[in-house]
Amino acid sequence: MPETSLKQRIRKGEILIGVSTPINISKSRLEDILSKDQYAYVSVDSQHAPLNEESLVAFCGMANDMGVHVQLRIKNTRHTYLIGNYLDLGPSGVEVPEVMEEETADEALKYFYYPHVGKRSMGGTARVGLKAHPERLDYAQWWNNYGVLWFQIESVEATLNGNLLAKPGVDCLSFGPSDMSFSIEAHPNSPFQTVDDCVRHLVKQVEGKPTKICFRNYEPSQRQKYIDMGVTVLLERPQG
Repeated sequence: MPETSLKQRIRKGEILIGVSTPINISKSRLEDILSKDQYAYVSVDSQHAPLNEESLVAFCGMANDMGVHVQLRIKNTRHTYLIGNYLDLGPSGVEVPEVMEEETADEALKYFYYPHVGKRSMGGTARVGLKAHPERLDYAQWWNNYGVLWFQIESVEATLNGNLLAKPGVDCLSFGPSDMSFSIEAHPNSPFQTVDDCVRHLVKQVEGKPTKICFRNYEPSQRQKYIDMGVTVLLERPQG
């Protein structure tokens, strides 16, 4: 694994670019995508795409052998109790969609981190980093300093609660621009008239905290706009 983990780089405030890929991608295609830029991680989605657990194990095994961080968006906000199960399949981190309430954040933290930080159960032979950290306590300590936890902010309510959601152990608040737009349209009298208004608000909310802001800018041409706003983690589609 890389000497400096994605978690450490996020917390340092580095500008980090990720790329979305399907789970059933071939190694040659993944290598081709990664060759287009200096990507810090790959993101795979199960919220809006099929999830086959065997395929996820195979993809994560391939990516982990390449030293590539895999960030998995889980299927549903209510699946936070399954975070440990997802992580046992090999991802290096998870993104929880449509987080709005502090209770969701607390449950996600509980099942993401091992004791005595959280209550994630120990087990699973496909876990990232297991070969280098086979002993129980060593692995738990390593994971608690390695795994990356994101909450996706997709509503006016979540934006207003941003300070409560940016808890210790939460590495990123990530934006879902499409669903956020629906929420803004449904709240015409809110303080936020655009997605960018929400971004600016959350950047201020997390100022001075380890939690950073991630934005799905999709295209490289939009990077600098959001970097100038204070976003440090970006997610794009593959180039070419």
